[in-house]
Amino acid sequence: MSDLRDLYPPIEPYATGELAVGDGQHLYWETSGNPDGTPVVFLHGGPGGGTAPLHRRFFDPTAYRIVLFDQRGCGRSRPHVADGADLSVNTTDRLVADIERLRTHLGVERWQVFGGSWGSTLALAYAQRHRDRVTALVLRGIFLLRRSEIDWYYNGGAAAIYPDLWEGFRAPLAGAAPDEHPVDTYHRLLHSPDPEVALRAAIAWSTWEGATSSLLPHPERVAESAEPRFALAFARIENHYFHHRGFLDDGQLLRDAHLLDGIPGVIVQGRYDVVCPATSAWELHRAWPDSTLHIVDDAGHAANEPGITHRLVEATDRFRGR
Repeated sequence: MSDLRDLYPPIEPYATGELAVGDGQHLYWETSGNPDGTPVVFLHGGPGGGTAPLHRRFFDPTAYRIVLFDQRGCGRSRPHVADGADLSVNTTDRLVADIERLRTHLGVERWQVFGGSWGSTLALAYAQRHRDRVTALVLRGIFLLRRSEIDWYYNGGAAAIYPDLWEGFRAPLAGAAPDEHPVDTYHRLLHSPDPEVALRAAIAWSTWEGATSSLLPHPERVAESAEPRFALAFARIENHYFHHRGFLDDGQLLRDAHLLDGIPGVIVQGRYDVVCPATSAWELHRAWPDSTLHIVDDAGHAANEPGITHRLVEATDRFRGR
C-alpha cells in the first residue's frame, strides 16, 4: 500500500479533570482538539492499559473534540490497582456506566466511539447498551471475549507461534494443577500475599502480551510492559476480567450484534494478529451489515503498525463532521 496515512501531529489537552463515578472511583479525563468539533471518545485496551498522548493523534484536531479517559484502577485514575484498589467494583457494566457518566459530565449528546483490543470489547458493549448515543464506531483488533479467544491466547493456541515466549509465560505456573486453566492459576498468583510472587506473575503476564502484539519484535514495548507499577495494574485488571469471563455471557457481543443496526462502523484487523485473531473481526463484520472491514495483510495486533494506523486515520477522517 502506497501513500499510507500517518498519525496527526502531537497535541496537548485543552482541559483535564477527575470525575467521581461512585464506588470510591475517580476517573482521569482530558479533552483535546477542537472544543466545538465532532465528539469522539477513545477507549483504551487491556483492560488496564491506560491512555497515552499518542492516542490523541488518530483524530484530526481541527475537526474533533477528542475525549480520552483512564478506566477504573489504571493510568491516572484513582485508586490505582497497583496500590491495592478494590477490583470487585471493576466490571464491564460499571465501565459502560462510567462512559455514560462522562458523556453527561462533558455535555455531549452523541459521540463517535473508538476502541481497539479490549477497547473494541467495551465499545461494542457500550454501543449495544446505548445505541442512541453512538454516531459511529471505529474498532481495531476485535476481541469478543469468548472462551475460545481466551483459550487461544492463554491456554496454548498462541504457543504454536511463540513457543519461546510461551515458556516465559508458563514459568510462574510451575507446580500448578494440570487441569487448572492458566488464567485461574495466574489469578491466585497475582493476588499472592507475597509481593515478589505477585510481581513476578504480573511481569510474566504483561510481557507475554507486550512481546506478541506486533508483527515484528518491539523491544521498547516489552520493556514498558515490564515496568512494575504498570505490570501490576495491567495484569491484575486484565486477569480479573478474563477470570470472570468479562462479566458477559459467552458469545454475548456477537449474539447482540443486531443492536448495532443503523450504526456505521469500520473494523481494522491485522491479518497476523496473534492476540486477537482475525476470525473474530470476520464474524463481527458478517453479523453487522453496517460495518466495513479492512484486513491489513502486513500487520499484527498493535495500533501503531503502519497499515493499521493508515486505516484507522482513514476511518476517523471519514466520520469527522458526522
